[in-house]
Amino acid sequence: MYGKSEDREDYQDVPRPLAAMARDLPDGHHIPPHHHRRAQLIYGTTGAITVTTAHGSWVVPATRGAWLPGGLTHAMTCAGAVAMRTLYIASDAAVNLPREPTVVSVSPLLRELIDEATRIPVEYDREGRDGVLMNLLLHELAPHPVPALHLPTPTDPHLDGLCAAIQERPDERWTTGQAAAYAHLSARSLQRRFAAATGMSLARWVQQARLIHAVTLLARGVPVTTVSGAVGYATPSAFTAMFRRALGTRPTTYFA
Repeated sequence: MYGKSEDREDYQDVPRPLAAMARDLPDGHHIPPHHHRRAQLIYGTTGAITVTTAHGSWVVPATRGAWLPGGLTHAMTCAGAVAMRTLYIASDAAVNLPREPTVVSVSPLLRELIDEATRIPVEYDREGRDGVLMNLLLHELAPHPVPALHLPTPTDPHLDGLCAAIQERPDERWTTGQAAAYAHLSARSLQRRFAAATGMSLARWVQQARLIHAVTLLARGVPVTTVSGAVGYATPSAFTAMFRRALGTRPTTYFA
């Protein structure tokens, strides 16, 4: 877009501290696991992006971004059409930025700077107007972590099958007894091992899985009445109450 490459490899060795790329991606578009030398800020102005690493998955809706340190292997999947805007930051320009993947807020000013950065040449004039803009962008790029839709990957391989089943069938109740039977464990062993392997209780992990599924459906324009049933709620009002407690807003206004 904007006469620039859409290949991420073309942005790793540019003689500038910051490079910006724009891509418009369709619903369901998947980018397989990969890594690159530069740190990355992934930001979509529409839809939602699921970012997956060995440590878990994060769902990043429009108005938020995903900060990924350089060298981290990750994959991405789009929910809804995503106007993705990506920054690639050289290591010596990102020394004060997080060393772990983080979901961050994107202020109105930062949003406009990112959009403009994708339109200027990769080898911009460092002494001219474009250089001033990029320096301001780097100054504003002080990510503020926000509550994230994060689903940690269990460190216990005996729980992999259970967690996959929960994600595949988020409409089921998944009581402790049902989950324990699925994992061939006692209820007490399941609770102890699940908390140790994920840092969450089973109930909390199930709720996060449901929220992630719900947000990806909402990003595709699925009605709330349909989404509520797809994640195991008998009524839209019960689903809306849970969604609001967890994310601070109603599902109908989440992408506003």
